[in-house]
Amino acid sequence: IKPLGGTETKYTILAYQVSSLSVFLKTEGQRSYVMGRKSLYLLMLGVFLACYVYTPLPENIEEPWRLMWLNTHLKTIVHLATFVELLGLNHFIDSMMIGMSFSEVPPTSDENVTVTETTFNDVPVRVYVPKRKSEALRRGMFYIHGGGWCLGSAALQNYDLLSRWTADRLDAVVISTDYRLAPKYHFPTQFEDVYNALRWFLQEKVLAKYGVNPERVGVSGDSAGGNLAAAVTQQLLGDVDVKIKLKVQSLIYPALQPLDLDSPSYRENSDFSILSKSLMARFWSEYFTTDRSLEKAMLSHQHVPVESSHLFKFVNWSSLLPERFIKGHVYSNPTYDSSELSKKYPGFLDVRAAPLLADDDRLRGLPLTYIITCQHDVLRDDGIMYVTRLRNAGVRVTHNHVEDGFHGALLFLNSKISYRMINQYISWLSENL
Repeated sequence: IKPLGGTETKYTILAYQVSSLSVFLKTEGQRSYVMGRKSLYLLMLGVFLACYVYTPLPENIEEPWRLMWLNTHLKTIVHLATFVELLGLNHFIDSMMIGMSFSEVPPTSDENVTVTETTFNDVPVRVYVPKRKSEALRRGMFYIHGGGWCLGSAALQNYDLLSRWTADRLDAVVISTDYRLAPKYHFPTQFEDVYNALRWFLQEKVLAKYGVNPERVGVSGDSAGGNLAAAVTQQLLGDVDVKIKLKVQSLIYPALQPLDLDSPSYRENSDFSILSKSLMARFWSEYFTTDRSLEKAMLSHQHVPVESSHLFKFVNWSSLLPERFIKGHVYSNPTYDSSELSKKYPGFLDVRAAPLLADDDRLRGLPLTYIITCQHDVLRDDGIMYVTRLRNAGVRVTHNHVEDGFHGALLFLNSKISYRMINQYISWLSENL
């Protein structure tokens, strides 16, 4: 290189500049390529998350994005529980229970209600007693939580809040009961736990201890808890040892029969948010056994033996549903199975597990009844058929059908539909209990 200003120096500087520009362009190109790939991956991840979160919903659903978010949370728990079970690491239900346990709250009293825990006949219960003084004896409400006979507890935040509101607004003593759950325990354990706790509560000395009027006691429950509420209310009618009878029963989107999972509501809402047909079949099956063959038979409508075919008259939706719920659906006669499953697991044909299987004589004399059903719910037709059967048996029934409702809506807290349904529920109890 010659002194500055020489021809060779100019060429060398130009060559250096060209080389530097080449390196710069190459570096920028690599950087752009990397950034482009990152952007593409982020875009793909965003599309995946949007598809995962988004769920097509009927137009009349209020606050659809709130429901989508709740459904995403539940769907994630279900998917993880399914994956863990496929790996053989844990039972599906046990994994689901772990996911739900994070929503449990301690029995903490507040300015309006005193909350304690005790046992009724060795069954754990939570007791909610209003703090304000009352000269008269109070109402009593015995509440049974849902969860497919497999999940949940009285300690879950949603049930705790519902019990507090009921106790405070009704000036009532609320007993929120637990019971042993599947898959560790099967029918009739859940029924017996609830029934034994209720019978304990209905003793004169126990009612007197909590200041409850024996003529103003009711039972209530949602989903599987509605099933248990209906079953124990039927059982009490024939129990001569229980002198105090229930004044009302309140059933919130109850599951009432496992014989026919092919009703219009199961068809229309088979993949709907919160509770799908396949998940409901799993819950029903787990209530009786961990043997998955019963679940498969239920889904294929092939689990009832021919000798029990007479029971279908109690759940025949073609004759028990009003026309507006049938909407052109055609009834399919069941394909009968051998007696093998019913002999192994007779519980699914037991009226204590399936209250819709009760004959009219067992229904007569049941107390004043309130039933909530939701349009977008696989269990909708169970509740509506029970309304028809109870009315045919002479029972006074108030049916609250929620056109924009879905399974679990009552406990979809901080939502418009939840507040509306809870207000209707407590208002009915205030007028009738």
